[in-house]
Amino acid sequence: MGLLAAAALAGCTNTPPPPVVSTPVAEESTPPGQTPSQIVIGVDDIVGGYNPHNLADSSTVTSALAELLLPSVFRAGEDGTPQLDKNLMDAAEVISGSAQVSSDMPFVVAYDIRPDASWSDGAPIAAEDFAYLANAMKDEPGVVDPAGYRLISDIQSREGGKRVEVTFAKPYPGWKTLFSGLLPQHLFKDAPGGWRAALEGGFPAYGGPFSIKTLDRDRGEIILERNERWWEKPAAVDRLVLRRADQAGTAAALRSGTVQFSLSRTDSTGLKLLGELGESVRLHTVAKPRLATVLLRPTGAEFDDDRVRGAIAALLDRTKLIDEGTKGGASAQLRADSLLTPPSVPGYQPTIPASGAPGAPDPAKAGELLANAGYTRDAGTWRDSGGRQLSLVVASPGQREPYATIAKELTSQLVAAGVDVRMINPQPRELFSNLLASPVGEDAQLPPADGGVGVDIAVVPQAVSTSPALTLASEFGCPTPEPEATPAVPVVAANPAAFCDESLQPRIETALTDIGSPAGVVETIESELWQRSVSIPLFQLADTLAVGKGVSGVSPGPPMTGPFGNAVNWTRGTN
Repeated sequence: MGLLAAAALAGCTNTPPPPVVSTPVAEESTPPGQTPSQIVIGVDDIVGGYNPHNLADSSTVTSALAELLLPSVFRAGEDGTPQLDKNLMDAAEVISGSAQVSSDMPFVVAYDIRPDASWSDGAPIAAEDFAYLANAMKDEPGVVDPAGYRLISDIQSREGGKRVEVTFAKPYPGWKTLFSGLLPQHLFKDAPGGWRAALEGGFPAYGGPFSIKTLDRDRGEIILERNERWWEKPAAVDRLVLRRADQAGTAAALRSGTVQFSLSRTDSTGLKLLGELGESVRLHTVAKPRLATVLLRPTGAEFDDDRVRGAIAALLDRTKLIDEGTKGGASAQLRADSLLTPPSVPGYQPTIPASGAPGAPDPAKAGELLANAGYTRDAGTWRDSGGRQLSLVVASPGQREPYATIAKELTSQLVAAGVDVRMINPQPRELFSNLLASPVGEDAQLPPADGGVGVDIAVVPQAVSTSPALTLASEFGCPTPEPEATPAVPVVAANPAAFCDESLQPRIETALTDIGSPAGVVETIESELWQRSVSIPLFQLADTLAVGKGVSGVSPGPPMTGPFGNAVNWTRGTN
């Protein structure tokens, strides 16, 4: 492909051999005899799996740790636009071609990394880390916003690995969204499990202002301390403690002052408990770059038919699914009526069809579509011409919420409508890395999934960004063609929905790389996607930020980013 191979890049820097990937214990940063200053943060869980690039690992804690521990080329500014992170970078600029003007010159971006930027084990942050992340995002299933990385055709290491020159197959206006949350290639490239096990139970090295002292999932607590190898402004407090608590426990801890602030998923009960704390606690809704979504995957004998998917969409009571998933919490005000744009973005406009499915159930339309597809209703159940019952498999990532609750409600609705449903709850990484990445196409043979079936309907988080074109290409685009690919070999799904329409792909690529405004192209394609009944967005995920008076400097942060990017400035005291 022209990308720097991991082995070749490893030779660019003098790095130690890779140890077993595990979370090290940070050096004591507080002198003996002194009590460390700390800020305790309430969260609803500290679930394992901390790779911010994997949909399977999506959680509040994963996003927080990525901000605190991992280096990024660009970070969101106060208004959400990417700003160069001078803590890591000296410069990043286009050195060939243009993202604004059509050009025959190759589109190349040069990244100059600070000479003193290094991982906590002493290895330099270098070109090899850029190549490792780019290769994984191009090739691994279930990753977040891979479309931009798929445009990369070559990565070159210069100046001992501290200058990285990235060549794109086409001009890419969104290049500043790439290379956030860099990972230490020298530790992961030969580690057992590789990418899929990366950050499964902790962090082997850090490139941010904090490091992990302890990570105790049984006790529900992560203690972070200053990263003593951090080369920039040190954190104002000695420690950050992420502590698991339920809604009642969080409210009680904020009242007593044992927790300085909390960031967690809430329902109507949790909001009421926090509201009863009065003026001592300030509340904010922090929207995430994820939509809770129902995927009707065009795979298998039944769901490969647009009419059957359309019928299932017409059988669903979307409003009830939303109510069950949000339970009156922060996300209840973020109903997602667009496939590509989250409702928290300024200027958001609903694009869902004004009447009928999927906005509202339409049993008559469902019956018509199923009849046209060859099904009849017999004794309350839908059967094909051979007498076989319409049977579907519904999956959610383990017991993670709100997906498990939504999947249960969805199953009940379909069973009541005469559809046979089997609900499975595979572990998140199994779901995204295997079951939803199964080869697709006429010759594909689906691997066993909890007893020999494929996934027809998935209730999962869908990545969404402020760029509709990026979301479109990542969530609905076709896989990147391989030069030496054999036509008879099934192609691995390019997105969790397993959707690929070759007739739409040229327009999707135009929208992603358009040097003008892709809005018109995106609008047209989005309208067509609604008609295909592949994805039914429900609501944007959101946490409630509750800030007590015992901490200063904590704010909701940039849009869809959260408060942790400014953690080095937090202090104890009256806000």
